[in-house]
Amino acid sequence: MPASEVLVSSRTAELVAAVRRVLCCSSGRERPDRTARRVAAVLAPFLAHDDLLITRHLESHPHTLRHVLHVDPEGRFSLVVTVRPPGGETPVHDHTTWCVSGSYRGAETETRYRPVTSHDGRTVLVPFRTTVRPVGTVTHLAPPGDVHSVRNATDDAVVTLHVYGADVRIDGTGVRHRHDEVGATDAPAVERHDEASPHDG
Repeated sequence: MPASEVLVSSRTAELVAAVRRVLCCSSGRERPDRTARRVAAVLAPFLAHDDLLITRHLESHPHTLRHVLHVDPEGRFSLVVTVRPPGGETPVHDHTTWCVSGSYRGAETETRYRPVTSHDGRTVLVPFRTTVRPVGTVTHLAPPGDVHSVRNATDDAVVTLHVYGADVRIDGTGVRHRHDEVGATDAPAVERHDEASPHDG
């Protein structure tokens, strides 16, 4: 279905317009992490509005649901809602593009990974930071160095909004690799971000 035919709230339409203004003013030579940071600052205040999403985009399901709310006609960005059920999680992965994520309902847990050389010379990924993202938290990341996984460790569905710097109808969610070579290590300490301002993810 074309993005223009997707039913969204007027508040979502305001968000789309705000993101478009940011990207229209950016230089094509701007670093992806800088673009992601500016989009994160735009998304953050919208997460406080109860009317940001229509009811259909909040409904839970035994499996993770994704709703594509908008795709920029020029392919510069896509706005996507993810509804993740209790226990739902992603594989360890990285991205082909910058992305911004905002917690709208519930608290999601993100684990970040970095590559290390194992004793037998292989490159494996080890977790180095796990963070709980409560409602209102905005994170952003850009390749390289954006390897992570996300999990709903709560008893309720978690709803998050994502802005990807690509046309997701062509590029999916911009996932470049799914990583299976994750090394064993002590679990990282869990941080909790209670502020609603954007920060590095």
